[in-house]
Amino acid sequence: MATRTCFSTFLLLVVALESIIVMGITLPQCRPIVANDDDQIQFALNMEFLEAEFFLFGALGKGLDDLAPSLTQGGPPPSGGRRANLEPMIRRIIEEFGSQEIGHIRAVTQSVGGIPRPQLNLSAEAFAATMSRAMDTKLSPPFNPYVNSINYLLASYVIPYEGLVGYVGTIPSLSLVASLLGVEAGQDAVIRGLLFERGDETVSPYGLTVANFTNRISEFRNQLGMCGVKDQGLIPSADANSLSYSRTPAEILRIVYGTGNEHSPGGFFPRGGSGRIAMQMFQ
Repeated sequence: MATRTCFSTFLLLVVALESIIVMGITLPQCRPIVANDDDQIQFALNMEFLEAEFFLFGALGKGLDDLAPSLTQGGPPPSGGRRANLEPMIRRIIEEFGSQEIGHIRAVTQSVGGIPRPQLNLSAEAFAATMSRAMDTKLSPPFNPYVNSINYLLASYVIPYEGLVGYVGTIPSLSLVASLLGVEAGQDAVIRGLLFERGDETVSPYGLTVANFTNRISEFRNQLGMCGVKDQGLIPSADANSLSYSRTPAEILRIVYGTGNEHSPGGFFPRGGSGRIAMQMFQ
């Protein structure tokens, strides 16, 4: 009996330790950063800029420099963005998302001050590289987010979710963050809903379904983030308590840089993020 009890206790300890490791509690790369509220909210502007420019260019073929130039704070214009070949309903939704992002940037700037727009790479080549790595094969022809609605929605799937988990990992009790969080969650839900309806459709010409793509993208983001499973394909994006997952700024930079290293820019941010937090990590 004593042996069985000791063995049971040992198993419980193993399970507990595994749970702690998965939750990232003992991993240095998963610990929250020390930063004031303003810096953390400003950090989120990096994702807001990315979302705004991608949505505006995808829907309208033009971005903040044409629609709200003062919000860029003198940051360089994005490269590679262009008008996507979208179905009329999808175009209206994406245009609305772009307008929401302009409002987010303006609200944050008026509340805690702005940051220069970082250099953004919205090119088809940047998305092609990300998708090939996520699918663990060189897609041929290269993935292009701008050729049709399915591809654009799959590319969009990569973006609002990172904004959402970033806000959850910031200071969600602040009224401004709570408001922004609600809209980000709504955008993520709409994109997931549109993709869910098409989950069994094949993404031409790759012979893989929409669901296959989202599952691989989520797995890839978990791999880059290095802090356990915080992303799960087209099933509801929440933890066991139906709460949104959270990511630290370091996790988010590992993912959007595409390098798995918050100190090594690349991907959609070839010169790194803007603001004190991102710039300190780059040094």
